[in-house]
Amino acid sequence: MLTVVGCLVEVHDLRLVALAAGICALAAVTTVCLVSHARRAQGWTQAAWLAVAAAAGGSGIWATHFIAMLAFAPGVPSGYDVALTGLSHVIAVALAGSGLSFAVLVGGRFAAWVGGAVVGFGIAAMHYTGMAAYDVAGHKAWNPAVVGASLALGGILGGAALAAQVGARGLVRQLPAAFLLLLAICSHHFTAMGAVTVTPDPTVTVSASAVPNAWLAVAVALASFAILLLAGAALALDVRDRRHSKLEAERLHSLADAAVEGLLVCTGDTVVSANRSFAKLVGLSQSAFAGTALSAYLPGDAARLAMASQPERPVEAELRLADGTKVPVEVIMQPVEYGGRPHYAVAVRDLRARRQAESQIRFLAHHDALTGLANRASFGKRLDQEMRASDAGGRKLAVLCLDLDRFKEVNDLFGHAAGDAMLENVARIVSAELDDAQMVARLGGDEFAVLMPCEGPSEAGRLAERILEALRAGKAEGNGPQTATSIGIALYPDDARERATLLSYADTALYRAKSEGRGTYRFFEARMGVEVRERRLLEHDLRHAVARGEMELVYQPQTDVGSGEVIGFEALLRWKHPERGYVSPAVFIPVAEESDAILRIGEWVLREACREAATWPRPLSIAVNVSAVQIHSPHFIGLVHEVLLRTGLEPHRLEVEVTETALISDPNRALLTLRQLKALGLRIAMDDFGTGYSSLSNLRSFPFDKIKIDGSFVRSVDSNEQTAAIVRSVLGLGRGLGLPVLAEGVETEAELGFLAAEQCHAAQGYLMGRPSPIARFARYTHGTIPFFAEERKQA
Repeated sequence: MLTVVGCLVEVHDLRLVALAAGICALAAVTTVCLVSHARRAQGWTQAAWLAVAAAAGGSGIWATHFIAMLAFAPGVPSGYDVALTGLSHVIAVALAGSGLSFAVLVGGRFAAWVGGAVVGFGIAAMHYTGMAAYDVAGHKAWNPAVVGASLALGGILGGAALAAQVGARGLVRQLPAAFLLLLAICSHHFTAMGAVTVTPDPTVTVSASAVPNAWLAVAVALASFAILLLAGAALALDVRDRRHSKLEAERLHSLADAAVEGLLVCTGDTVVSANRSFAKLVGLSQSAFAGTALSAYLPGDAARLAMASQPERPVEAELRLADGTKVPVEVIMQPVEYGGRPHYAVAVRDLRARRQAESQIRFLAHHDALTGLANRASFGKRLDQEMRASDAGGRKLAVLCLDLDRFKEVNDLFGHAAGDAMLENVARIVSAELDDAQMVARLGGDEFAVLMPCEGPSEAGRLAERILEALRAGKAEGNGPQTATSIGIALYPDDARERATLLSYADTALYRAKSEGRGTYRFFEARMGVEVRERRLLEHDLRHAVARGEMELVYQPQTDVGSGEVIGFEALLRWKHPERGYVSPAVFIPVAEESDAILRIGEWVLREACREAATWPRPLSIAVNVSAVQIHSPHFIGLVHEVLLRTGLEPHRLEVEVTETALISDPNRALLTLRQLKALGLRIAMDDFGTGYSSLSNLRSFPFDKIKIDGSFVRSVDSNEQTAAIVRSVLGLGRGLGLPVLAEGVETEAELGFLAAEQCHAAQGYLMGRPSPIARFARYTHGTIPFFAEERKQA
């Protein structure tokens, strides 16, 4: 080492040595930058970058050597052999290119060490070839130990330089590699120069063909200029590529983050980057994905194999989230070029919402959306299965049809939300009463059906009783509207062997249960079919009776008992069926109330009676019967007001007759309606007093203006002491409450005499006049005859 230092200080021009070091540093930085570009490139672009790097590195090595040789001044004439000088440049470029290519193309740190060692030995080969080209007037002697040291320094530092360059991005991170390459070139050169000793000999002359130092200086200057050009170009390209790559990466990341679906860019099984949607889906930050394995998130080998064999086609797989749970996803792989290299993009779509929607669609295809019970289609399939099982096992099968009583009133009075809540409550209560072998379904509206394998009708009856009792208990626990249902039962195969017929018979039994008081159950009987068919035909015709003009009103006079003066009329409804003739109100009124046709019929009666009364010159009152359905209708008050305005009838002339049964289902609603009617100026009469509850609290709570005694008490009032006592009590009650009392059904003078003796206010019956068209009573409505004396004589 002392020899090397002495050589450097004593026989070298230090200024040229510094220049050589600068050229070497520039060449080292240039070479490292070009190798970095070559590592990122592919194909012919990579080969081009390697060729440029070999030219820059080899020329740098060569220039460093010969600038240092120009600084070497042994004090004797010297020159340079042209052929060997040119060969030394070729050797530098070739070996540098070989080492750099091996390190880049093979890849990895081991290949970098081997390639760097090749570059180091290329430095040595170039140096000693250049020294062989050095022609001097004297003799050159070499120190083998120092030569070996120079070779070791070149190989070790060259390998370290390329190993340090692996994975380094950017100029700053590549400076350590450039510094090590600089050390490899300079340390080898000056160590090797310390290994040579020049002994002058006057007998030795320099060849005439040798290149003088001046020409060598020009060649070195050209080589240095080339290095500077390559360095500038490399740096410019590096800056441009880095800026372009950064902008492209930012643009791609922005586009990827804007995507709703999760996106991954991978090379092999390694994730390069992930967008924000994928990070949110997995539950990690975006920066956590770089360098991780794709199999950590898509663990299914079958899914990855399907993606690899069928790119650009969706494949369903499971995605593992950060918490270890797995969710269904749809994955699509697409080959892309990323960072100048082939990669593949993986699009991940969350299928949870789709699966949930598909599950909901499948559920709704077989279940009711409101109650969650089986729907009509599912019930039909299950019924077919149970019928086949019944045939095979010899057991019976019961079908129970349920229909809520007065469900339309619940919707009208309390709103559809209350109706929906009632349906849900019924579904819950009925389901709780069934076992695993039984089934309940909602067929539509307020219709339910229960399927029950059984041994006989007694089991079906007990189940119906439990359901009815549970519904009554459910009402007692809640504050909503009254829940009541009727149940019809049909048995397979006793009643029918076909599904449609079996359901029809259960429905027929249900109608019988409704017609016999509701809130109960009935089994199908053969004679029910005819009755229900007749009832349904009657209901159908009744819905169209008003439009067809089949309805008509008759009027019955109401008179003052004391004076005999006609004080008003009661409008009574009659239906003349085109085929059946006159149908009794006792027959069609209940049907109209159950089918809600009573609303339309009642509106027609109210309009027609008020219109007729408004034409009478005498201001007699007109009484109209109102059903419970009308009282509980939210539109009834508006209808009455509108009819009074249109007909011009004075409100105090209209008297609304209400039975007690119309008040008990919803007393609060009924009370509100009656008070609103009173506010309009109408009068309100309690009809048929004595036949219903005859509750004194109703007389006190509701704003009645009159009490009407039912005709069943009046007919035997003169001969039956008990009946007479009841009538006296009602008359006394009326006087105590300050309410006038009207007795219905008066047919004899004796009955009228009893009522007069007991100070009854008014009477109505055949004695005063039979129900007839209003034209028959024109003498009372339009004339000056206020009494019914002639009518009484005729009666």
